[in-house]
Amino acid sequence: MSLANDRIRKLLTIVTEGAIESALVRDLDRLGAHGYTITEARGKGRRGVRNAGWDASSNIRIEVVCNDDTAAAIAAHLQAQYYDNYAMILWASEVEVLRPEKF
Repeated sequence: MSLANDRIRKLLTIVTEGAIESALVRDLDRLGAHGYTITEARGKGRRGVRNAGWDASSNIRIEVVCNDDTAAAIAAHLQAQYYDNYAMILWASEVEVLRPEKF
């Protein structure tokens, strides 16, 4: 399958504290994400071990497929609003979507 430019999108992956899920969902909707997937996550990082067994220490992983402008807006907002006070990491990668009209 060949890559077509009209099918290339950004995949933003956010791993953060489950306690802020509701606020993040509102932000993603407001910033233009057409959808997202949220799963529970666990692991270890600079702020210690995080597991999904206890709400106060649980992590979530949010994946958003979107265009470049939306990805940039989300990334800038997360950095400005959350990085200083919450355990959060964010990375972006290019993906080819097979149903580009959905994004």
